[in-house]
Amino acid sequence: METKTKRSTGRPKLQKEAVKETVVMEQPKVAPKKKRTIKRKEESNIAVEYEIPRGGGIVFMLPQKGVTVYDKENDTVREIRYCPNEPSIFVDEQSENAVKQSVIFELGRLFVPKQKPNLKKFLELHPSNKANGGNIFKLVDKRKDAEEELNREFLVSDAVSIVRDREISDLLAIALYYGININAATSEIRYNLLRIAKSKPKEFLQSLDSPEVTCRSTIKQASDYQIISLRPNGVYWFDANSLIVSVPVGQDPTDTMVRFCLTEKGASVLSLIEERLDKLS
Repeated sequence: METKTKRSTGRPKLQKEAVKETVVMEQPKVAPKKKRTIKRKEESNIAVEYEIPRGGGIVFMLPQKGVTVYDKENDTVREIRYCPNEPSIFVDEQSENAVKQSVIFELGRLFVPKQKPNLKKFLELHPSNKANGGNIFKLVDKRKDAEEELNREFLVSDAVSIVRDREISDLLAIALYYGININAATSEIRYNLLRIAKSKPKEFLQSLDSPEVTCRSTIKQASDYQIISLRPNGVYWFDANSLIVSVPVGQDPTDTMVRFCLTEKGASVLSLIEERLDKLS
């Protein structure tokens, strides 16, 4: 008897595999590392330095014979000299045993330690010191020089940023003030302003919000567009040929017109000029 194999209907059921849960362990939070503060100790100059800017040579001996200075406290002229064994630099306060010592610059330099206050005083009051109107030597103040140069560099940076970042329309008034062709390409106008900003940063920054700069640029455009006529004897309305303001002999018509427009009387004239310029645009 033949045995029949019974087929299973459909696919065999798959047994579900047990899903293993993965437990994620939280990492402990690491506190941000504090930034280490670098400690510094600002140097204090122990010695005072003087220099001869030009022509000092290898060795230069500072004149001491007959050197006089004005004493403000006593309202008199007094003679000074450097004597290491004396507490004072004034001859009338020195003893009979005073021994004068030469003051010598080597390679244009002289360092005065704090142990020689009378030498420092002598150099401070010496008429050849640049601080007193002299032209031989001067005090070297590196801190002051650095501060002045730093301030200038910051001014240059501010001026350059304005030329770079401001809209060209906001720069046209100052461009006219400096005689720059505002009909040139934008890049050319910025370049010319950049040169001025670098060479005269303080003046450039001050001129940005100056009423005189704005007024002068307006007068320049009014002349270019034949709204006014600048003549040696006066400033006139171009169309009516009527006098606005007289120009004194030997003075510049533009300067005269600017001064006039910045007065209470000339303010209405300036407003009328601005209205006519606005209509042109």
